Amino acid sequence: MDRRSFLLGTSSLALSQLLFGCGGKKQIKLNVQLLKGSIPSQVADKFQKSLQKEADSKFIPIEQIQDLFQQLQSWQQPKARNQQEWTRYIPFWGEQKGDIADLLTLGDYWLQAAIAQKLIQPLEAEQIQKLKQWSVLDQKWQKLVTRDEQGNLNPQGKIWGAPYRWGSTVIVYNRDKFQQLGWKPKDWGDLWRGELQKRISLLNQPREVIGLVLKKLGQSYNTENIDQIPALETELRSLNQQVKFYSSNTYLEPLITGDTWLAVGWSSDVMPVLVRYPQLAAVIPQSGTAIWADLWVRPTGAKKDSLPYQYQWIDFCWQPNIAKEISLLTKSNSPSSTNIVLSDIQESLQNLLLANPEVIQKSEFLLPLSASVVKQYESLFAKIKT
Repeated sequence: MDRRSFLLGTSSLALSQLLFGCGGKKQIKLNVQLLKGSIPSQVADKFQKSLQKEADSKFIPIEQIQDLFQQLQSWQQPKARNQQEWTRYIPFWGEQKGDIADLLTLGDYWLQAAIAQKLIQPLEAEQIQKLKQWSVLDQKWQKLVTRDEQGNLNPQGKIWGAPYRWGSTVIVYNRDKFQQLGWKPKDWGDLWRGELQKRISLLNQPREVIGLVLKKLGQSYNTENIDQIPALETELRSLNQQVKFYSSNTYLEPLITGDTWLAVGWSSDVMPVLVRYPQLAAVIPQSGTAIWADLWVRPTGAKKDSLPYQYQWIDFCWQPNIAKEISLLTKSNSPSSTNIVLSDIQESLQNLLLANPEVIQKSEFLLPLSASVVKQYESLFAKIKT
């Protein structure tokens, strides 16, 4: 899934703030590769100042989650001997291309594949249990990252990641257009209303689109036997008549220009746009939605000498005051307590950052499905679009 991150100056990490100690005498102790825009530079600065004098840290922003996953794969591929010979004389080449990060951002949707392909290693349960904030995390976050060796949820499994921010799939719409209609979208069922024919853009993602239809029908996003739900294909075809186009990258642009009136998208994309374009508003569907999470994971082969700093960084991100900064500056939600109040948040973002707990309770992570079930989703999605 190619959920992307819109870039804002306040939440993007400047290179000068990332490479702590590059020209100094300190040996870099912690190497973190993260989704660009998911950690404010202020937070990285504060963490560096909290470290002991002999310690150092480096934070490298990467454009997309997909790029980070591919980085994990590249670290496990054998290097050609001739490449090693000539690249070792190029300054910083090995650091940029070869060095395995100590920690890396990964989306929960990618976690199963990363585990199954042995791209990451489990966090040490003993170390995690010692962290002050782990025990107070809601159980749903602990369950999300506790998996077996195939990447499936298993309460007896190991801990494979540490969530540090999350968001959801939301409905975003043009206020002016809906004022003319005399109503506002509140739930998935509103997408089928006649006034919106050819006025909608949807994500080009089978799990997301079929999932929202399942939710409308009172089913789960993670339904496995979709062929046993008679109304599903009919509802999907009806929804398809409402859709002007599908895209996972450019679904907001036509909404901004007025070519579409409503879109379904990820909150990480939507919230920065709400700030810039006041004619837009967003809502989390009342019957529940899909939830995504960004996690810290440990790549396979990461060095062990930085272990204390790895867990220190994870716990640092969970501290209430730091979690609050991450949430407000990157316009995302936090899995840990933040004490955020309405006055902290721009009005257009309040219903997303302080979502109704009852709605979130009805919402779901996109959990791993078997290959055969995934193929069913993909086949049905392709079928209804033709």
